[in-house]
Amino acid sequence: MKNPFGNMSNILKQAQAMQEQMAKIQEQAASKTASGTAGGGIVTITANGAMQIVSVAIDPEVVKSGDVDMLQDLVVAATNDALRKAKELMEGEMKALTGGMKIPGLF
Repeated sequence: MKNPFGNMSNILKQAQAMQEQMAKIQEQAASKTASGTAGGGIVTITANGAMQIVSVAIDPEVVKSGDVDMLQDLVVAATNDALRKAKELMEGEMKALTGGMKIPGLF
């Protein structure tokens, strides 16, 4: 007679291995970056896979124009673009791990 708990043991081992891989991916997230732009490159924001902004680049000409409202809008747009791309990057990493299965709470 087969051990009915043998399969459960394998499932638990696989889940633990997957959890370890997810932890590694999340640790490496800070080293992966994505850039977002706005205004045709006037503002460029770079975010990492941990959803942190790591750099901001603003064309000095837009600062000279004195149009603060436009600059603020461009920073917001570029930030949202960078964060969206960083999220997509990490979703791709997780998809490779989970085989495309959606797991709540992961990116």
